[in-house]
Parts: sequence; C-alpha cells; structure tokens
Amino acid sequence: MSSKRIYLVRHCKAEGQQPEAGLTVEGFGQARELAVFFAGLEVGAIISSPYKRALQTAEPLSRERDIAVERDDRLRERVLSTTDHPDWMNKLKQTYADPDLKFEGGESSREAAARGVAVIREALARDQAHTVIVTHGALMSLIINHFTPGFGYDEWKSLTNPDVYRLTFSTESCKAERLWSL
Repeated sequence: MSSKRIYLVRHCKAEGQQPEAGLTVEGFGQARELAVFFAGLEVGAIISSPYKRALQTAEPLSRERDIAVERDDRLRERVLSTTDHPDWMNKLKQTYADPDLKFEGGESSREAAARGVAVIREALARDQAHTVIVTHGALMSLIINHFTPGFGYDEWKSLTNPDVYRLTFSTESCKAERLWSL
C-alpha cells in the first residue's frame, strides 16, 4: 500500500453533548478555520458522525471542496453508560486501563474502537489517498490508540475542540501526528 492519510478531526466547540447539540458561535468560526487549515492538503473524502456538531464541523470544508459529507453512525460518540455517574471521569479512566470494562447500557473501549477502526479500514481501502473523518473525543482517542498504542486517558484529556490528528499509513506501519493547536 502506498502511503495514505486519515485526518481524524474532533468536532468544534458545541453547545452540549446530546446528538442534536449544535456548534456554538465560536465553534462555527472554528469550523471555518478548519476549512482554511485543510486548504493546502489533499482531501478525497469527508466522513462524519451523524451528530449535529460533527456535521456542522465538516460543512465548511465540504462546501469549500465540493465534496459531500458521508454520514456514518459508527463514528458517533462512545456511550460510557446509560446511567448518570457523578464520577464518570473516573469510570472513563477505568475503561482506558481495562478495554473490556463495560458499564450498564454502555459499550467497552474495545467495542467502541472496533466500530471506529472499521470506518478507518474501509476508508483506507478506497481509491482516495486522503480522507477527513469528523468524530468525537473519546472515539477519536480509542481509534488512535488502536493504531498507535499508548494513546490513553491522559491524551484524551489533552484533546481540544477542535483537534486534528493525521494518521499516516504505509505498508507495515501507522504514524499518528497532532496537527492542530489552539
């Protein structure tokens, strides 16, 4: 395989965590900045979580490049639990240490990563050399960890809204590189 790149994008600043939560005014500005950021980079496809904030993050780049955004439900945010946990950050941290740990109504890190990784593998099998994938912080960190082990809870905590990591795939390896900084 010749070198292919996946640009993993964490959505811009949003008004909340629900699927229907949109971007803030600042988030819309960030989405426009992302479109400018990608201006000098080759992009063959844009795939996004169906959540409103992710789609709104992808929209300016889609318009600029005249590339339709493909929605993929597998890029939705990871569900930690369907029960509210006051100590959810501690519970999340536990799932990075134990990828099979699962809380009521939620999915394990391994399960969430598997659906995100499937999207990446399908993108790599396409003719396009470079794909932009817009998703959410927890899922993004699990995908990066799958291909470059060691990306865990602390790295998840350091992600920004937005954030961009480039995964460069060659015959035998994957290199992850952070491209975005506020």
